[in-house]
Amino acid sequence: MTFSILAAAKTATTKTVAAKPAATASPLADLRYWWDASIAWVNNHWLQIGIAIGAGLAIYFLLSLIRTFALKRAKSAPGEFTLTDIVGRVIHKTKSAVLAIVAIRLVAGYAQPPAAIMTLIQTIFTIAVVLQVAIWVREIILGLIQRRASDGHNETLVNAMGIIRLLISIALFAIATIVILDNMGVNVTGLIAGLGIGGIAIGLAAQGIFSDLFAALSIIFDRPFRNGETIKWDNTTATVERVGLKSTRLRSINGELLIVSNTNLLNKEISNFAHLHRRRITFAIGVIYQTTPEMLRDLPALLEEQVKAAGHEFIRSSFVTFSASSLDFELLFDVYSEDYLVVTAARTEVGIRLFEAMTAAGYDFAYPTQTAFTAAPDGTMILPYPESPKPKANAAKVAKPG
Repeated sequence: MTFSILAAAKTATTKTVAAKPAATASPLADLRYWWDASIAWVNNHWLQIGIAIGAGLAIYFLLSLIRTFALKRAKSAPGEFTLTDIVGRVIHKTKSAVLAIVAIRLVAGYAQPPAAIMTLIQTIFTIAVVLQVAIWVREIILGLIQRRASDGHNETLVNAMGIIRLLISIALFAIATIVILDNMGVNVTGLIAGLGIGGIAIGLAAQGIFSDLFAALSIIFDRPFRNGETIKWDNTTATVERVGLKSTRLRSINGELLIVSNTNLLNKEISNFAHLHRRRITFAIGVIYQTTPEMLRDLPALLEEQVKAAGHEFIRSSFVTFSASSLDFELLFDVYSEDYLVVTAARTEVGIRLFEAMTAAGYDFAYPTQTAFTAAPDGTMILPYPESPKPKANAAKVAKPG
């Protein structure tokens, strides 16, 4: 009898609050209506609500346990900025509130809440998940950037990380905001157009700064050169001292400090001399025209012998051309060393060996000379030659008397 009365009372309460009045006198009346509806829902579905709460707590603790286990495994892995380390950073940024909201959303349907409460749960779930995904993506991008440029202490990257984090955060959270508003039924077409126009305006206003910044990031990630390496840029050979966000400082071989914007630096061809496993040395050797043909034929072999005796790799030696005052030969050989001081020492050693060997073999080195030839009125060559040819016959006939 008692249970029948309670059931009848619950049914009456449900019928009382089942339909919202067509018009309410004030916001207080609305609040009273939602309160009565909530009480009626709790009274009618208390068992489902209890089961849903228990299941939600179990799901929350399970998700927390998985997060803790994964975070410990990630932290125990050796190395910094590895893929495991990046995964650990992403897991560490997973908020407990998000896990709670996910658990609530998974069990909310079983408790059969009123439409208003279900809509509220769905809205909070969407906002939390979208923002959490934006945080995850930000950590992944930043982790990959630091991993790509983690070779040694990179001062430029350390200085740029603040700006990079800001730009990435603005972009990702702007996208997250648009996604949230779109899921809530808001027309985001005008917002997207406004963001696009604003981005173009900012880009045009600061295009020089952004151009140099992205050029600096290109240098960091692509690594055409590093601090301390010697490069040839345009017509300048210099050592890289520091890569900044706006410009790069180069120390020329004459000692001047060159400050070049990163954009201009990458717009021209750059030769990097830092990682040459071998360097090719070329010698141009000229001998005098009085050298005999036999000596000319023997000269390439003599050059090859001296290069090999010095311990370097001979490439070739050959006759090149007839110059104005010399017979020109070319010698090429390789020195296997990355140290330029070793290369210059090898070039000096080979040059001295060539001079000694050629001098001992009787070769004379050519140098720019001019020879003046003197002729008699009849065209006969005289000095500087010790012997002149005999006069021509017609010239002799002309010289006879009568």
